[in-house]
Amino acid sequence: MNIALTGATGFIGRHLIPKLRDEGHQLRTLGRRPVDALPFFVWDASAEPPRQAIEECGAVIHLAGETVAQRWNPEAKHRMRQSRVDGARHLVSAMSKVSAKTAVLLSASAVGIYGSRGDETLTETSSRGSGFLADLVEEWESATRAAEAFGVRVVNLRFGLVLGRDGGAFPKMAMPFRFGAGGQLGSGEAWMPWVHVEDVANLIVFALNHDLLRGPVNVTSPNPVTNAEFTGTLAGVLHRPAFFTVPAFALKLVLGEMSEAVLASTRAIPAAAQATGFKFTYPELRPALANLR
Repeated sequence: MNIALTGATGFIGRHLIPKLRDEGHQLRTLGRRPVDALPFFVWDASAEPPRQAIEECGAVIHLAGETVAQRWNPEAKHRMRQSRVDGARHLVSAMSKVSAKTAVLLSASAVGIYGSRGDETLTETSSRGSGFLADLVEEWESATRAAEAFGVRVVNLRFGLVLGRDGGAFPKMAMPFRFGAGGQLGSGEAWMPWVHVEDVANLIVFALNHDLLRGPVNVTSPNPVTNAEFTGTLAGVLHRPAFFTVPAFALKLVLGEMSEAVLASTRAIPAAAQATGFKFTYPELRPALANLR
């Protein structure tokens, strides 16, 4: 199958490409720079992508988007909304104009749509939460769902905290522990919807091949843990102490509004993926972290 892929140079994209190639798919990448000598089309969120980039593609996998891991000032919020919402709208608009319609659109999304919900177990049928990130994800998913009007199966991949040694949050999270200065954030009671990057890539391929998966799909481990559990497990795997606590007020001073995402308690589980038979390679935290240390 011909597949158009955005975000190919990103953390998840780098892990996904080899799996798609192993399945025999022909890839075209869209973005600011090429990757792995694959067919490449220049595109950003400010306009529709070149039509030839998605013509005769059976699937589009949309992973591109401005990072939320930055201080949320007005300019950053504008960039996040433009890259996600406007980018999705332009992509779907281009998809509607090709002669052979795409069968499936797999689009990145985030468990941030649920907001901070304490100990509540959250599945794909749970209501949305409140706050900037929840609003942003709602707009983002709505923009992709417009493709359903012309027969496309749309899957919104609600990523949790993706763990990998070569990208994402894990290298920065692990560094203070390696120097003996690690510790929990706030009270440690917040739930962390973590997932190993290997399972993320495998689940994207699974969603590509399973027509029963559509709409929101939580891309998280079936076993979320609290921040205190995560901290203790990471310290144990790295054979380092975890004496320190970063108070919530300190995070708010340093990160501003973005601290709401860091401190959020989101006990999301992958109900949709498990109901359709997906099996996780790393369902438990300790083996996942041991693989990454």
